[in-house]
Amino acid sequence: MLPTPASAVPDCEFFCQVVDNFGDIGVCWRLARDLAARGHAVRLWVDDWATLARLCPQVAGGGDGMRVEGVELRHWTQVFPVVEPARLVVEAFACELPEAHLAGMAARQPRPVWINLEYLSAEDWVAGVHGMASPHPRLPLTKYFCFPGFDARSGGLPREPGLVGARAAFRADTGARAQLFAGLGGAPAADALVVSLFAYGHPQLAGLLAAWCAGPRPLCLLVPEGRIVADIAAALDLPGLATGDRVVHGALDLRVIPFADQDGYDRLLWACDLNFVRGEDSFVRAQWAAHPFVWQIYRQAEDVHHVKLDAFLQRYCAGLEATPADALRAFWRAWNEVGSEDGGLPDSPAACWPAFAAALPALEAHAGRWAATLADLPDLVDTLAHYLEAAVKS
Repeated sequence: MLPTPASAVPDCEFFCQVVDNFGDIGVCWRLARDLAARGHAVRLWVDDWATLARLCPQVAGGGDGMRVEGVELRHWTQVFPVVEPARLVVEAFACELPEAHLAGMAARQPRPVWINLEYLSAEDWVAGVHGMASPHPRLPLTKYFCFPGFDARSGGLPREPGLVGARAAFRADTGARAQLFAGLGGAPAADALVVSLFAYGHPQLAGLLAAWCAGPRPLCLLVPEGRIVADIAAALDLPGLATGDRVVHGALDLRVIPFADQDGYDRLLWACDLNFVRGEDSFVRAQWAAHPFVWQIYRQAEDVHHVKLDAFLQRYCAGLEATPADALRAFWRAWNEVGSEDGGLPDSPAACWPAFAAALPALEAHAGRWAATLADLPDLVDTLAHYLEAAVKS
């Protein structure tokens, strides 16, 4: 951690307001440090320092203006300081920039390139709106929309250089996997299905846990500390669970593990046979892990998230044989409490689990093929870097 020169003007700055989870800051922190690793001067403004500290533990003992992994970290407070705007300004997920900073951007010559980084979606319309311009109603500024997506005409997905190689190296190194599990309660049973569970919570979680306890195959469940731990304790009729606890119920070997930083979480995803993920950042990382996964999408008003879920399922299941595809769709819809495509009520995850478990070998092969196709998409950091090049040349 190094102090930041007060006069330094970064190439790029991100503005992030944490809504209620780790997705917003997770995406911004990942993009910021990747841009910094590629040699750009980067500043990240975040309003929730405590949530940033969960992903970036170095900030827990530091203050505003510290530099971690090449990124200048600034606490976005109500009273916003007067600073020179960066050449590329990224407002994440439609947060509103401080008026004083907008005025600074309008006064700067050349004016910054202003990007509104939107949420990831697999919907077809994304490619048609990526890059669209929106002039500011009062100031001589134009905002451009950047949509991550699964289409070559979208902004693409975050993919730092060396990601695929690092994953392959980890998988080829049996010692690395053994070392990871040594720090998480020891090696799972040799024939166990190893599952990570990162979720918002689920009203029918108890049923799924009961199915795992009574299952024919050992199941090692790794749960990062978080809100769902209390739900699991209640479901198993335990007085509570804490980080480091390990509980064995029938075939279920449950472990509550520490919350990891992003690199540590990647290794966890690579090491598990099945990953439950939520939101946006972990959703993308699970795809790069090239193992079967289950996505719990963030709920939105009027069930807008149902459309987004189905759009991804349509893309993801293309080319997958009917039986595993049906099992995957049924389990994902049950996990997200979405009814069947013909309008039926949602099934329970427990009811859908046997078919989904049986499909895992086919889904493992499919996950590898899917991850390979993702490598053909634009890299979202490259997309932002191209905007930065335009800002430098203007």
